[in-house]
Amino acid sequence: MRIPAWTEDELVLAGALVVKNGWRELRTSDLRVQELSDLLRSLPIHEPEVLALPSFRSPDSVSRKTTDFTTNHKLYAGKATRCGKPTLLMIDAFSERESEMLQAAEAIEEGIGTGELHLIAPQPDEVDETGASAIEGRLLARWALARERNPKLRNQKIAQARSGGGPLRCEVCDFDFARAYGDLGEGYIEVHHVTPLHVSGTRETKLDDLACLCSNCHRMCHRSSPGESWRTPTDLRQLIRRSGPEVTP
Repeated sequence: MRIPAWTEDELVLAGALVVKNGWRELRTSDLRVQELSDLLRSLPIHEPEVLALPSFRSPDSVSRKTTDFTTNHKLYAGKATRCGKPTLLMIDAFSERESEMLQAAEAIEEGIGTGELHLIAPQPDEVDETGASAIEGRLLARWALARERNPKLRNQKIAQARSGGGPLRCEVCDFDFARAYGDLGEGYIEVHHVTPLHVSGTRETKLDDLACLCSNCHRMCHRSSPGESWRTPTDLRQLIRRSGPEVTP
């Protein structure tokens, strides 16, 4: 069995280690490399048969990945090692949004350390139809999606949205399910995290952290392109305005 390619989650953790080390590579004998190797082997991403491979995310492979980050950084003067596009995109992400990416790594570490991420089942849409996930990785997407689907939170957010007496509409495009589908759509809306979990932190979700969205806008907020984060509802509204014609779900 071949060792699988590094996932975004694993690259986030490796990138954070390199950044904290001043964009310098780390050797196999470094205790931090060995600790990261153990952490990567504990992530609930790969199948058990992969985790059983002795060479899977070994200290040697972790050290090599830190070399990829170091030598492909724009400030490195020597010859770059060969690495894949996901690693190059992650280098760009840490270069452009260092604080946010370090927060993402800390959130993953916290979720694994507390055991919470091991308790959350894989969620639909944590990866898109191409198999890609946001630059911060699928584990944070899984965590956020599980929170969005919490029935208690969803009902509380809908009650808050309806407390003013107006119709229940998408906060991005104003789509109203009840108006389009009659009684079938009455009271229906989807709930979305306004801010990515790695930015808002792993604290208890507040109602102001959530937005009511139609199905289309919700999917477009979560849909990712290589190297990108999830979009906020504000980002999506701006995208719709730039695209020209009004789009109706």
